[in-house]
Amino acid sequence: MPKTVRIRGIDDEVYAGLVRRAGEKGISVPELLRREAARIAARPSIAEWLRRTGRRPSRVTTGDVVQTMDGWRGDWPDTDR
Repeated sequence: MPKTVRIRGIDDEVYAGLVRRAGEKGISVPELLRREAARIAARPSIAEWLRRTGRRPSRVTTGDVVQTMDGWRGDWPDTDR
């Protein structure tokens, strides 16, 4: 069953931003907030994300990262001035 949420005390500037964003998408402010609420609810919390990603074994080592970064950066400029 759908629930109703009431948000009080929204600053005029914040509401104007919501109106602008909703208008850009061609939807109402309540519809914009419904979509954003659904998007937020679907995302894992930071703690959940860390739990999930922390358990995955990584084959990439710190040495691999440093080697790749060194390759991207190229040779160091001559510092003998």
